[in-house]
Amino acid sequence: MRSSLFSAENLEQESAQPGMRLQNSKMLKIELNGEAMARVGSMVAYQGNVQFQALGSGGLGKFLKQKLTGEGVPLMRVSGQGDVFLAELAKDVHIIDLEPGDALSINGSSVLAFDSTLQYDIKMVGGAGMASSSGLFNCVFTGYGRIAITTKGTPVVLNVDQPTYVDPQAAVCWSANLQTGYHRAEQLGLGTLLGRRTGEAFTMSFAGQGFVVVQPSEEPPVMGSGAQEQQGGLLGGLLS
Repeated sequence: MRSSLFSAENLEQESAQPGMRLQNSKMLKIELNGEAMARVGSMVAYQGNVQFQALGSGGLGKFLKQKLTGEGVPLMRVSGQGDVFLAELAKDVHIIDLEPGDALSINGSSVLAFDSTLQYDIKMVGGAGMASSSGLFNCVFTGYGRIAITTKGTPVVLNVDQPTYVDPQAAVCWSANLQTGYHRAEQLGLGTLLGRRTGEAFTMSFAGQGFVVVQPSEEPPVMGSGAQEQQGGLLGGLLS
């Protein structure tokens, strides 16, 4: 049997080292010898002796935060020995290596998988989303290991070396040490009062030293800002 389908670029990528690697731009391969964490429903194929265990958002505290904020990552533990292939709606997959001392703030919907050596918590994004339909909360990852994220299309990585503004629905992740806020991008005037809108009323602002990953697509809003503000009040001391 012959076909360009069987070309080398489509064959399984082999490696002697266990861990995460890109099978291709749309698919993650985990050569498993132990365990890893993955988004529920992201497995598209596996080989070997592999078990899958649903974990919700990972612990009671994260479960409560997810229910209150709408943020979080529905997780499953993947354990055993074998090869596991993960994907999410044919989105582009990117791998980020975290070192001790690093902290990455990321939209939970963009998390595909991560090493079990990493920790994450749901944190309020300071100043962001208060007057927009974007999320008030993000997942902050720390520790040592790899995390695989997804983007809708090829992203741009902005170095925050000057005032930086991003559509909240296009911001995928950023250095957690950056100062965030919101900025009115649309000027108020007679046109606004008459219903003429640019669609860019508010943007997220970033300041400090770090980076922001921006995808060429805007995620649809999950809920209105009023509901988010109510949930922000409900969290109280739950969020540190």
